[in-house]
Amino acid sequence: MAYFVLQIAGIILGGIGMIGTLAATFMPQWRVSAHIGGNIVVFETIWEGLWMACASQLGIRLQCKFYDTILALSPPLEAIRALMCTAVVLSIISFLLAIVGVKYTRRNKDISIFILAAGLSFLLTGILVLIPVSWTAGSIIHDFYDPKVPTPLKRDLGAALYVGWVSSALLIIAGAIYSIFWCWADASLKSKYPSLSCHSLRKPNVSGGPAPSVHAYV
Repeated sequence: MAYFVLQIAGIILGGIGMIGTLAATFMPQWRVSAHIGGNIVVFETIWEGLWMACASQLGIRLQCKFYDTILALSPPLEAIRALMCTAVVLSIISFLLAIVGVKYTRRNKDISIFILAAGLSFLLTGILVLIPVSWTAGSIIHDFYDPKVPTPLKRDLGAALYVGWVSSALLIIAGAIYSIFWCWADASLKSKYPSLSCHSLRKPNVSGGPAPSVHAYV
């Protein structure tokens, strides 16, 4: 019963992480205009995302425009786009693998290899989300404190970055749950995959002969 609860928890966390990854990828609030100085009245707020830029005037009228051409994008933005799109696809695959693995384990009382695949895939997805989000945040912070950057061009951390960080953490936690679950599950439940069991790992025999059994010393 405890095993099944862990698997369901992994699906829930992974599902939320998948939705967060989708949201962060398409949200325009990656870079937002930084309000610097003592002027309280701000007439325009600018959002810059991976696919579009938006401008809001006095919080009433919001205008968004997609970037015209890929060739005009900076290399870092193209790399961030590629990483996030890869993470979106991989998060969906991870989620489907987790569902298949949980259903198989629940029905056959035997751990499916899909559990291990889902765990490793969730871990990889979390790392893929963390890299572009942290990369963008580092660039924003660097430009913010750079005196050579004009004040109108300084940006602040947008909501999409926080969504990305939370999603990355949830995906990594989900991956850790499935990986640890596979590693520490009863070896009898993984009878079909003895070579992938963490319990099967033993110190190699230098002489080249078979590894001695623990029962030989009893």
